[in-house]
Amino acid sequence: MKALLIVDMVADFIDPEGALYIGPVAEKVIPNIKSRLDRYRAEGNPVIFIGDFHLEDDVEFNLFPAHSVGGSGGEEIISELTPLPEERVIQKRRFSAFVGTDLDLTLRDKGIDEIELTGVVTNICILYTAAMAKMYGYKVNVPVDAVASFDEEAHRFALKEMEKTLGVNMI
Repeated sequence: MKALLIVDMVADFIDPEGALYIGPVAEKVIPNIKSRLDRYRAEGNPVIFIGDFHLEDDVEFNLFPAHSVGGSGGEEIISELTPLPEERVIQKRRFSAFVGTDLDLTLRDKGIDEIELTGVVTNICILYTAAMAKMYGYKVNVPVDAVASFDEEAHRFALKEMEKTLGVNMI
């Protein structure tokens, strides 16, 4: 069984007023992600939202400005992709959606062996989530029109790295 993972489509990354807005490239992937979301829902396949969610003093803020702080509103999934009540939202504090979360357990409980990763940022959270998913034995698909980064060169590198090194299927 397969599942759609929508990674970090939160206000602080996608909204131009967000604390760590990644630029217009993020807005361009919304319709592509929405299309995939609608298809998964229509087919009855699981959808799992992964949301960046930090404490006020998170160590990640040594690398990036404060963002997606719990209770700030910046950690909220954007309205265009609002999760349904029955859809899981898993909050993460690290780049990989597997670190410190129950994502692996959730996928295994649902009998999922294949995931499709969409969202942002290609060279950070998408790449590291894909790497861990492969290490855990999942088949991983990444639709290239449904991921984005603030850094085009790093975006291209991450896509190549996922395909050539990790064996991720680019669709």
